[in-house]
Amino acid sequence: MGFGFDLMLSNDLIVMYGKCGRLGVACDVFDRMLERNVVSWTALMCGHIQNGNPLESLLLFSKMALSGVKPNDFTFSTNLKACGLLNGLYIGRQVHDTCVKTGFDTVNVVGNSIIDMYSKCGRINEAASMFEVMPVRNLISWNAMIAGYTVAGFCKKALVLFRKMQEGEEFLDEFTFTSTLKACSDLGAIKEGNQIHAFLITGGFLYSVNTAIAGALIDLYVKCGELFMARRVFSHIEEKHVISWTALILGYAQEGNLEESMDLFRQLRESSIQVDGFILSSMMGVFADFALVQQGKQMHAFAIKVPSGVDISVRNSILDMYLKCGMINEAERLFSEMPARNVISWTVLITGYGKHGLGKEAIRLFDKMQLDGTEPDDVSYLAVLLGCSHSGLVEKGQEYFSRLCSDHRIKARVEHYACMVDLLGRAGRLKEAKKLVDSMPLKANVGIWQTLLSACRVHGDVELGKEVGGILLRLDSENPVNYVMMSNIYADAGYWKECERIRELVRSKKLKKEAGCSWVEIAKEIHFFYGGDDMHPLTEKIHEILKEMERRMKEELGYVYRVKYALHDVEEESKMENLRVHSEKLAIGLALVCGGLEEERKVIRVFKNLRVCGDCHEFIKGLSKILKIVFVVRDANRFHRFEDGLCSCGDYW
Repeated sequence: MGFGFDLMLSNDLIVMYGKCGRLGVACDVFDRMLERNVVSWTALMCGHIQNGNPLESLLLFSKMALSGVKPNDFTFSTNLKACGLLNGLYIGRQVHDTCVKTGFDTVNVVGNSIIDMYSKCGRINEAASMFEVMPVRNLISWNAMIAGYTVAGFCKKALVLFRKMQEGEEFLDEFTFTSTLKACSDLGAIKEGNQIHAFLITGGFLYSVNTAIAGALIDLYVKCGELFMARRVFSHIEEKHVISWTALILGYAQEGNLEESMDLFRQLRESSIQVDGFILSSMMGVFADFALVQQGKQMHAFAIKVPSGVDISVRNSILDMYLKCGMINEAERLFSEMPARNVISWTVLITGYGKHGLGKEAIRLFDKMQLDGTEPDDVSYLAVLLGCSHSGLVEKGQEYFSRLCSDHRIKARVEHYACMVDLLGRAGRLKEAKKLVDSMPLKANVGIWQTLLSACRVHGDVELGKEVGGILLRLDSENPVNYVMMSNIYADAGYWKECERIRELVRSKKLKKEAGCSWVEIAKEIHFFYGGDDMHPLTEKIHEILKEMERRMKEELGYVYRVKYALHDVEEESKMENLRVHSEKLAIGLALVCGGLEEERKVIRVFKNLRVCGDCHEFIKGLSKILKIVFVVRDANRFHRFEDGLCSCGDYW
C-alpha cells in the first residue's frame, strides 16, 4: 500500500512486534527505516528489555548517541531500568550523569527510574538522596523508595516512609501495601501489620480480590506465627493464587503441623491451579529439614508428572532432600540422570559428600565440575572446604583455600576462614588456627570463635579455651551456647569450681539453651523425643529395650557409660539414668521396639537438632556391632554412619 517507509507506522510496528515477542521482525523493521526518530530507538530498546535482553538496549543507546538523535525522558528511563536489571552500577551512574547534564533528572519518570536503578544495584543511600532532591514526587516515587528500603533490609525506614505518605494524604495502591507489608513481615512487626490490615478494611480496599495484597497479608501472619489469621485471610480470597497457597502450606510446615500442611497441598493439587516449581522446591525443603523420606519420595514421584517438575531448581531441591535424608545412593543416581546441571546442582552434591564424611568424593566432584565447564562460586568453595574439614584432609583444604584467595572473581568470606579454622583445629593445630583468625582481613564473628573453642575442647587445651571463651562472652554474652561450651571445657578438665561458676552465670542471666530433640520416622509417622521425655505411649517398652541393649553390650563388648557427659554433682547410678534418656537413645529405642530387631543389616535413620554427645556416639557404635544393624544419625554438624562398631566420622565430629 506504499506505507512501508512511513515513520509513525514503522514505530508502531516495532512496538507491536516487541510486545508480541517477535524481536527479530522488530529489528528488521528498524533496519529498513530510511528515517528514525527518538521514538524509533526507544521503542526497540523497550522491546529488548521486554524480551529479557537489557544489554542490547544499552548497546542500542550507545549507537543512538553516535547517530545524533537526542534521547528523551523515556529513553533515559528505559536504559536506567536496563542498568538495574543488569546490576550495572558503573553504567547506571554514567546515565545518571547524562540526565543531570541535560536536565532530565528533574523529570518525574527519570527520577523514579534513578531511584529504582540505585536500589536494584544495592546503593540504597544514593537512591534515598535522589528521592530527597526530587522537586515533585508521585506515587511511583514513594513506592520505589519503600520497595528499595524493604529489599535492602531497612524495613524500619520503609515503615517511616509509609507513615509520611499517610500524613501527606498521598494516594496508596497495591504496590504500596505489598512492599510495606513485606517490611512488616521481615521485622516481625505484627502490630504495624495489623494496623495496615485494619486500614485496608476501613479504607474499602478489597484484598479478597487482590491476590498480591492478600498474599502479602498471609505472608505477614505466617512469619509472625499467626496461622489462625493467615488461614482467615486465605479463606476470604475469591481467586486463590499459588503464592498464597505456598505461603500458608509452608507456614504450617514450619510450625511443625505437617498434617495440615500436606492436607492443604492435597487441596492445591485438586484445584485448577497449576503447581509451580517454587512450591515443589519449598516442600522438598521441608521434607529435607525434617528428614521425611517417604513424603519426599512421594513428592519426587509427583514432580515427575507435572511440567514444573523439570525445572532445574526443583531437581536440585530433590537432590538436596535425598542427601539430607541420608540416602546418598539415590542422590547420586538422580544427579547422574539430570539432563542439565548448574553450579547449585554440583554444590549440593559436594556438600552432601562432605556432610557424610566422603571428603575425597567431594574433592573429585569439585574438580570434575570445573572440567565440565562450570565455574565454582563462593558456596562451592565452602562446600569443598567443609568436605576436607570433615575428612581431615588438611593439605587439600589448604590447597583449595589458597586457590580461593587467588581467584579474583570471588572474595573469601568469614565462613571460608571458619572452615579452615575447623580443619586445623581437628588436626590439633590450634596455634595455627588462632593465628589465622588473628591475621584474617575480615572481622571475626561469633561463629568462627565458637569453631575454635570447640577444637580447644576436643584437644583439651584449657588455656587457649579460656582466652577464646573470654572473647566469645564479650562478643555474645546472651547466647547460652557459649556458656555451655566453656562449662564443658572446664568439666572435661576436672575444673569443677570454674564449671560451676559458668553455670551460675547462666542461671543468674536466666539463659536457656535449646533443648536437644531427636526424631525417627516409623510407618510414615514422625516421633519426636526430648531429653528425659516420658510422654510417648511406648516409653516403658523403650526403657526396657535400652536396658536390655546395655546389658548385652556390657557382656559382649565391655561397654560402660561415659559418665563425664552427665552432671558431675549426682550419684553414679543417677548419671547412668540421665544418659539413658538422651533423646537420640529414646528415638533408637522406639525404632527397635517397632520391629528394628527383626531384620539384620537394616538401616535405622535418626535425626537430632544438636550435636550428638560422646556417650550416645559410643553407645550407637556398640549397638551397630551387636545387632548387625546400620544406624544413620544426622546431627547439627554432619552425618554419622554406624556400622560394625565403627562410625564414618572417625570419632571426630
